[in-house]
Parts: sequence; structure tokens; C-alpha cells
Amino acid sequence: MQSGAEGACVIQGTGHGMSEPSKQIIHDAVETLTSRFTDSVKPDERQGYSGLLVDPQKLVEFATVLRDELGYDYLSSVTGVDYLPDGMMEVVYHAYRTAGGAALVFKAQTPREDAVVPSLVPIYPGADLQEREAWDLFGIHFAEHPDLRRILTWEGFHGHPLRKDWKEAYFEEDAKPFDIRWPDGKAIRVEDSTQYRKNVSYPSEFTLDGWVPEGDTLLYAGMGDVQASDGNGDDIATDTIIVNLGPQHPSTHGVFRMVAELDGETIVDLKPVMGYLHRNHEKIGERNTFLMNMPFTDRLDYICSMGNNFGYALAVEQLMGIRPPERAEYIRVMMAELTRILNHIWAIGFLLNDLGAYFTPALYVIKERELILDIFEAVSGSRMMCNYFRFGGVARDLPEGVIEKVHDLVYERLPRHLDELDAYLVQNEIVRARLIDVGVLPAEQAIAYSAAGPVLRASGVPYDVRRADPYSIYDRFDFDVAMRPNGDSYDRFLIRLDEAHQSLRILRQVLRDIPEGEIQTGKPRHQVRVPAGESYGRVENPKGELGYYVVSNGTPNPWRYHVRATSFINLSALGEMCKGHKVADVVAILGSLDIVLGEVDR
Repeated sequence: MQSGAEGACVIQGTGHGMSEPSKQIIHDAVETLTSRFTDSVKPDERQGYSGLLVDPQKLVEFATVLRDELGYDYLSSVTGVDYLPDGMMEVVYHAYRTAGGAALVFKAQTPREDAVVPSLVPIYPGADLQEREAWDLFGIHFAEHPDLRRILTWEGFHGHPLRKDWKEAYFEEDAKPFDIRWPDGKAIRVEDSTQYRKNVSYPSEFTLDGWVPEGDTLLYAGMGDVQASDGNGDDIATDTIIVNLGPQHPSTHGVFRMVAELDGETIVDLKPVMGYLHRNHEKIGERNTFLMNMPFTDRLDYICSMGNNFGYALAVEQLMGIRPPERAEYIRVMMAELTRILNHIWAIGFLLNDLGAYFTPALYVIKERELILDIFEAVSGSRMMCNYFRFGGVARDLPEGVIEKVHDLVYERLPRHLDELDAYLVQNEIVRARLIDVGVLPAEQAIAYSAAGPVLRASGVPYDVRRADPYSIYDRFDFDVAMRPNGDSYDRFLIRLDEAHQSLRILRQVLRDIPEGEIQTGKPRHQVRVPAGESYGRVENPKGELGYYVVSNGTPNPWRYHVRATSFINLSALGEMCKGHKVADVVAILGSLDIVLGEVDR
């Protein structure tokens, strides 16, 4: 790896600046940790890097002190990095205080050929799916993990695809633009030069004779043995059985599966199974140039293209040491808050669809969504895959008439629509019967499982990245962090209405204050120079915290490109939320989480 910008520190914020109290809190925490763990914790002094390097043998003890004594109760992101030239793997953790403030970043390094670190699931249960992802894609073994199985690739997959020495069947080169395509443009299909049936790689000793898939065997074993239930009184004695819900079921969106252990109609245990839509977005991102990745972020949560652009732009801008002009900042916030309203009304419509209302409520909200998409199409040229943000600003200014259209939506159409949703749905007896006290997630569990966004705030935790660790210009706006106390599916429904109203407040301030001026720092470029180092850009996307961990080695392509996907991590608590409920309730609980499988699987 090439060296980066001068200096190392242990502070990593979301936006372009950090408050003095936040700096002091992190400074004090670092002093405590380095003095407590004298020989096993040290600052990461690599140029362009930040955080603390922790001896893996002390990692569990370190994390316990961090959570219990220093108040870093929220482990947001866990990911691996393959430093092939250095012969090591690194696991990177971003921990936060739900009271607010920037990240305390810590890392554990392990030899690449025998990559083992302790699991932090006993301290931070929200690390569960993220550690499984790092095992699946990097081959990092997390000792004492309760259920360390592949999660995004299938159980017969050969190798760990995010390792730097792993090559896919149609491998051309490590980085784009490929030589055959640029600058001469003599493109060929690699598939045409590969013989039929030679497009996959199996271990040399592998045969289909006697092969038994391990994945489902391990999954079902983890659910526990089939057990008899003694009948008491009037109860009928039953056996527990294991049932698959999806992936073909409409309520699981065709590419998601839940394995449930049932006692009659009651859920005893449930585990999510994903990976049916996995494209290895992150491997593609490390082959692309930095700028090439922007349209790929659109395709994560395809409802929230603008917000996806926002987080990635922040991460790369941190590395570049730039920030957008004032007008561009306001335009970014405008697009992000329109996206929040669009997402929340869509989520409400399809939650009602999952409850059995079919398409009447969904079509009602889709009509309003189309009006917002008209704005997106006017500014970006696309309704869903907008590719609108650029490093240092946005791709183009607002066309004539857009401000007036946004004004009409924000002051007239959308407030009336939200009031109608309130009138028709909030007191609806079927909605209340299906959602109240269903899928309860208490505040302590929501934090422990790293839940984010409306799922976290509906559990009584007023944590919103826009307030807790402000980015862009969100510290200028007057708005309330919406919160509901009960943590059930009904509160997760209500809070989306609350947040849509708060987005209208922000949008009115944007319309009032947006200045004239430039919309891009410097000239538009097809290639950008990104200094070596690491950064983490996160935004409060409609579904929750969306984060991008980016490592640059000074070349035109990211060395590491990781997406902290909200929909993926919010599924960590699904099993706990479903236990004790009926099979029919599972669909309502899943709908209340508002996941998108493009973001879950990536």
C-alpha cells in the first residue's frame, strides 16, 4: 500500500467538521483505552489513517470497556480489508455513542493466511451478520461466533471473492478502464473466448458424486432439533417443525427467505437467509474508478438513489479534502429530503400491501411518488437511477421551474397527502389490530442489534445521524428527531409519517435560504485524484444509517470499497422480533422494517 496524507489521528467524523465537545469525548476515551491497555492498544499511525489498533487477544476485553465504561454502545459498521502486499487482513470497527458524537474507530489485524479474530457478537449482537459477511467474502474466521456460515454466496462457493488474489471466471484485469476498451475502444466479450462449461472454478478434488449441500444442513442444525411440546391442560401436544417462508413468496420479494421453527402456528425461532441477489457490488466497486462507482450506488436501495449518492460523495470528499459550494449543499439536502418522503410513503403503501390491502394504498402513494420522481428526472435525467451527485457538488444546476414545482409539492400537495394517510390509516382498526404489540423491539435490543433509522427511533432511541453527527449543512436546519416509544410495528409505521412531516420542515427552509452560485468545486472531471488513506462517510438515509468505508492507495481505483447497508443490518434483529408471534405476523414485522433486497445482498 502506498502512503497517504500526512498525520494520523483517532477521530473520524461523518461530515467535513467536528464539534469541540465531540473531539474532547473521543480524546478522553482514547486516553483511557491506551492507558488501560498499554501494550495491546496503540494509535494507527499509518499516513492517512485514523483509529486504534487493538491486539486481537485483547479485542473482547477492549470492546467490553468501550461499551460499558465509555458509553460506546452502538457498533455501526464491521468490515474486513485485505492488505495483500503486507500479508495481513484487517477488521475495521466503527463504534458510536447513542448520546451523539463522531466514531471511535478501532481495528484488529491478523495474518492473511490464518486470519482469525475473536467474535464481538457477545458484546455487540449487531456484529452477527456483518462478521458472517466478512467470513464469507474475506475468509476471516471469527472465533466463538455463534453461527459462522456463508451468508451472501452459496455454500458450495469456492474461495472468498473479496480477497485481492481471487479471480472470477471471466476475469480481465484488476482495475478499470480495461486496456482493450480504453483508449482504443476495441471491446470484446470475454465470454466469447471462454469455452462452454468452463465459466466456473471448482476445487480440484470436487465431484458431484456424494456431494451434500452443507449450507441448509448447518442452518437447520442451528435452529435446534425437532422437539416435542407437552400438552398442558387444554393444550394439544405438538412437535416443532421447520418451515421455509420464501424466497419465492411474494411477501419476501422473491429473493429473501426466512427459516422458521414453529410450535403449531407460533414462531419459536427464525433466521433470515439472503444472498439470492448477491452481485458482489463491492468487488465491482474496487475494479471501478472512484467516479465510476457513483451510478452503481444508485442500484443499492433503488428507491433512494439520491441518498445513496450522498453518502458515497461524502466519503470520497473526505479523502480529497474538499467540500461543495453553498448552492450545491442546499440542492443535496433538497434531493435527500424529497427522497425521504418518497421512501416513507412508499414503505407505508407496501406495508399495507403486505397486510392484505393489496394495491389500493400502494397505488395511492405511488401517485405522489411519481410527482417527486418528476423533480428527479428534471434535475438528473433519470427517475430512479439518478447518478446526480459528484465529488465537490452535483452534476448540474436546477433547471428552470424546478424550484416552483418543489414549492408547490412542499407547501400544497404533500402536506395534504400526508394528512390523508393519517386520516385513512392511523386509526384504521385492521392496521391497529395487525401492528400494535407485534414485533416489539425494546430500546436496549435495538441498540445492541445495531438497528438504524426508523426501526431504531421507533424503539424510543432518538438517534439520527443528521443530529448526532451532522454532515453537509444539516446543523443549520430546525427540525425534530422523530421518536416513538413502543418499538412495535405500529410505531414503525407511525414514525415514517412523523419523519415525512419533518422533511417538509427542512425543505421549506431550503427553499427559503437556497443561494445562487456555483454547483461544483473546480471543473467537472472524468477522473479524480484521491489521496491515499481511509474515510467513512455516512448519511441518515430513509431506512437508516448508510455508510461507505473507502480505502485509497493513491491509484484511480479504491483499494477497499465497503457499504454499510442499512437493510442488511436491520435484519439482525428479525428473529428476536418474530419469536412468540404467529406466522401471519412475520409478514407484518418484515414489512415494518422496510428492506430493499438490492441493498441487503449488494
